Amino acid sequence: MGWIVFAMVAWIIGWGLNIWLSRQPPTGPVRLAMPIIFGLTLIAIWEGVVRGFDVSSVLLPAPSAIGVRFAASGAILWEDFVQTVIKGALTGYVIGCGSAFLTALVIDRFPFFRRGLLPVGNFVAALPVVGMAPILVMWFGFDWQSKAAVVVIMVFFPMLVNTVQGLQASNAMQRDLMQTYAATPQQTLLKLRLPMAMPFVFNGLKIATTLALIGAIVAEFFGSPIRGMGFRISTSVGQLALDLVWAEIVVAALVGSAAYGAVALIERAVTFWHPSQRART
Repeated sequence: MGWIVFAMVAWIIGWGLNIWLSRQPPTGPVRLAMPIIFGLTLIAIWEGVVRGFDVSSVLLPAPSAIGVRFAASGAILWEDFVQTVIKGALTGYVIGCGSAFLTALVIDRFPFFRRGLLPVGNFVAALPVVGMAPILVMWFGFDWQSKAAVVVIMVFFPMLVNTVQGLQASNAMQRDLMQTYAATPQQTLLKLRLPMAMPFVFNGLKIATTLALIGAIVAEFFGSPIRGMGFRISTSVGQLALDLVWAEIVVAALVGSAAYGAVALIERAVTFWHPSQRART
């Protein structure tokens, strides 16, 4: 019962602190403290419920057990991080988003591509990754190259659609104003249309951060060398080492959150003029 009481007390304290913080001026430290307190409260409740009801570690290990395994498996987690995130997800993310941006510029220059390529892109984007991953593994081999190829396919079309839509964000009056200044099409693109497209571009980049990590991990379920986050999760489940599985999940969550936050910070610096960014500041 002590652990159950601990979970209830943690819930009450966390609830009270967040209610109090919600009534404070929305400064940076307050906005940062609220999700941290909420997360710590959930972890404390998780620990208390698992230990209080004596839940089997095969079903759900306690956060403390996951933390111990996380600390003891640093070398394994780092090796899996390099294989999955650096080699697979990051490489595919850069290639996929970069090629999608360049393709969007071509589509904007030649409108007939928009009518022909975008419907095909929507079709390919709807294909399930579990169907494409085995094929790409057979094409590119079992190392990180096949995982990067899966990531390229997953991030290419969301980035393409957002960029194409962003390039059309400027209205006719703004484009006419550039013509009155005798601006060339290249100058109009660089000084008007690309800046107007940046919020859409960063929206695509933020969507792609999560898709890239998911694609790289899922692709490793269909063939991988003896390392990688997806490989470790699939083999550890078979060995009932659920604490290591959750440690890999923690790494994936931290990496995904950090990548999304980094893109959001760059977006704030680049699109500081946009009304959405001014409202945040």
